[in-house]
Amino acid sequence: MTLAAFASIAFIHLLAAISPGPSFVVITRTAAAEGLGAGLLLALAFGVGATVWAGAALLGLAALFQVMPVLLTAMKLAGAAFLLFVAFMMWRHAPDPLPEASGTVPRTGWATFRLGLFTQLSNPKVPVFFGAVFVGVLPADISGGEIALVLALVLLVEGLWYVVVARLFSLPGPRAVYMRAKTWIDRVLGGALALVGARIALS
Repeated sequence: MTLAAFASIAFIHLLAAISPGPSFVVITRTAAAEGLGAGLLLALAFGVGATVWAGAALLGLAALFQVMPVLLTAMKLAGAAFLLFVAFMMWRHAPDPLPEASGTVPRTGWATFRLGLFTQLSNPKVPVFFGAVFVGVLPADISGGEIALVLALVLLVEGLWYVVVARLFSLPGPRAVYMRAKTWIDRVLGGALALVGARIALS
């Protein structure tokens, strides 16, 4: 597996993590209400949850390709279609305001971590996303060591992105700035994700 493949996974994953979703809503509200410490616990929980889903996708895809390698092309096209759909939805809903997070704000460290882990594990977009990306980027004969590196990369990218989010939204000004520029930020990210989907479909 080449360095370019690792870089592609990191870049695509970062684009997906950046797109506002349930995890983004939870961490922005929690960081604003409880401060940086609570936000960092959520960032760790999101990273762990993403790694769990990535591991499941890797193991499932590896077994599937060994039994029915003919499905590789079909899954690649399906994965590209999913990424294009996500990009379209990001573009379409770019002008929409961020939804309000629901539920009680946690008061303990374990409650904060548990909230983040359950949020990530209950998001059906995550395993589908990793399946789409891995089909388009990873070789079918990926080794155990390379799998471990991919999982470590997923944990690092997911965790570090939400550390940044927690830091920013524990400050008073950045949330207002993002809200003012949300339409253009989301549309730029949606366009980049659409290009990634087209590249996977044509590879």
